[in-house]
Amino acid sequence: MIAERELLISLLKLTPLGPVQKRLVSRDAHLPTLAAEELFEKLTSEGFIAQRKNLVEASSNQRARMAVHAVKLGADFERVCKLLQWTEFENIACEAFTVNNFDVKKHFRFRQAGRMWEIDVLGRRQPLVVCVDCKHWHHGWLRAATMKAAGSQIERTKALADALPSLYRKAELDNWKQATLIPMILSLTPAPLKFHQNVPIVPILQLQDFLKELPANVELLTHFLKKCLRSNRNLTDFTQ
Repeated sequence: MIAERELLISLLKLTPLGPVQKRLVSRDAHLPTLAAEELFEKLTSEGFIAQRKNLVEASSNQRARMAVHAVKLGADFERVCKLLQWTEFENIACEAFTVNNFDVKKHFRFRQAGRMWEIDVLGRRQPLVVCVDCKHWHHGWLRAATMKAAGSQIERTKALADALPSLYRKAELDNWKQATLIPMILSLTPAPLKFHQNVPIVPILQLQDFLKELPANVELLTHFLKKCLRSNRNLTDFTQ
């Protein structure tokens, strides 16, 4: 277990930019070549990595799975989070939305009520607009942090809903009849709460399942409904 954990840490450290030589990974993990090779085979069979000749590589999704597995094996949470790059954490989220037929915008910035706001990931599939806050926690989850994050994301999502009359084109919602905006928190590992104020807190490896089930569960979640009305000038106006 310790050897596997250390190899996972070394893989996370050395694979963010692409394939790496297996001997470099085993050296970084301080493992004998034979022991490392056995673990490479095990991780390959479990879908964590891919091998070709003397190289090993991992996609962003595989790296996320390795990070979660390393934490389960006792790796320090903060250490693992630092090895999983923030940009790829967001990219994993975007990929999950895309696979589920959502259009995606990253770092959606807008002005409302005299201040600037930003939503990490905006997933759009008519009539749903999922407003995602990606949480890359430095030291696990605390109950208070979970509650604060959910409250803040409700505030951001409401601000976007209120700002939509002037943002429908920027958000690419101009041909929609209505939009249902849903705040969501995305994390690396499970939080102490699955919901707070009806805001879902979703571990990244469960995002695919969450998105598949989302249309049937919208009414159970905090959401903001905006109806789009066509004017005589062929513009779209949003009313709550």
